[in-house]
Amino acid sequence: MKGLNRFLGGLAVAGGLLSAGAALAEPFKVGVCYDLSKAYTFATPQVAQAAQDLGKLVNMRGGIGGEPVEVIVRDHGNEPQRGIECYSRLRREGVFVFDTLSTPVSLAILPRAMEDQVILMQSLVGRGDAVDGTVFDWVYPVGPTYWGQAANNIAYIKQLHDGDLSGVKVGFVYFDYPFGQEPIEILQTLAKKEGFELLLYPVPLPGSDQAGVWSKMRRDNPDHIISWMLGGAHVVAAKEMARNRIPIDKYISVNWLNEVDIGNIGKEAAKGLKRGTNVVGGLDAPLRQVMMAELYDKGQGSGPIVNTEDVFYNTGLAMYSIIFEAASRAAEQGGLPITPQSFKAALETLVDYDANGMMAPITVTAEDHGGGGKTRIEMWDGETWVPQTDWIAAYTDVVWEVVRESSSKYGQ
Repeated sequence: MKGLNRFLGGLAVAGGLLSAGAALAEPFKVGVCYDLSKAYTFATPQVAQAAQDLGKLVNMRGGIGGEPVEVIVRDHGNEPQRGIECYSRLRREGVFVFDTLSTPVSLAILPRAMEDQVILMQSLVGRGDAVDGTVFDWVYPVGPTYWGQAANNIAYIKQLHDGDLSGVKVGFVYFDYPFGQEPIEILQTLAKKEGFELLLYPVPLPGSDQAGVWSKMRRDNPDHIISWMLGGAHVVAAKEMARNRIPIDKYISVNWLNEVDIGNIGKEAAKGLKRGTNVVGGLDAPLRQVMMAELYDKGQGSGPIVNTEDVFYNTGLAMYSIIFEAASRAAEQGGLPITPQSFKAALETLVDYDANGMMAPITVTAEDHGGGGKTRIEMWDGETWVPQTDWIAAYTDVVWEVVRESSSKYGQ
């Protein structure tokens, strides 16, 4: 089991990580400050449920190094000030590992986490340049940044054109606010490098009105369409594509497209649609199977089982297995209590860690807090997601050039 001989390896054996009779120390606390009421509710309940399930299973097995896990979930409504309040309140309660799953909230908390020298996990949200550990030494956007994910999408398109993108038209349809705008710079850089034409199609929030965008798309006729939208906006896009007779197989979504979206589009109508992802979807991932056997089959899950049938639940398992793996290593390497410093050091020992096949392998270092930025393209075949590429991290030199240029301006 690659990378799993501590935390997840312990979950697979009877008796677990601590004998049943041993006394538990103070909890190792994780602060889950999420938007559970407004913009991101298409994903946050599943991710939060996965975090709670993992915490529950760790405690059933005796904790990590003698410490129980406490997963504290709070709602910030995607509002930066409420996110700061959540952070401040949990800091007073002894939390030093935080996750927000919100770019606006992560941006608001980041300076405080840096000053306080506590861990801000930032997978799939926040500043793309925070992968630069030489600048953002307490921030860990483990997994692909949106810059890296967009670059990998271009690499896939290049593969489809036998390595030559000259003259190819790539449309980029995106929410016209920071989340959607973030990949533009790297796409423009790659357009100059590879010679493709980049066409931009901003969509006003909340994404329910896309008629004008897709009418223009029909006239421009791009060869491929990369989409940086969320939730129901994918469904609107699919309907507009059908209305404008634009083939759905041109569509490559950001990772935030799930089984609910496919159901709303229609399984057959979505056939050929693609997405970039760093997490394995489906019901057969080994770690999800552990959750079923140990929790849900015994009626001890942290929420409705339907949430576990969604790729965002798998995303949560991947994200929080990283946190608990680092905690396990910190306890093993530095003893108890786990501290921000020992947790940070442990994170930076992860090499080719993939949560037992749940996600793209990551290698975290003091310089690279993103773990390598690997993703793959998957295509919906009418019944399931079929990988179209291996796990790849393309144009890393270009991405890191943009990262360092941006991160060098932090604090100026």
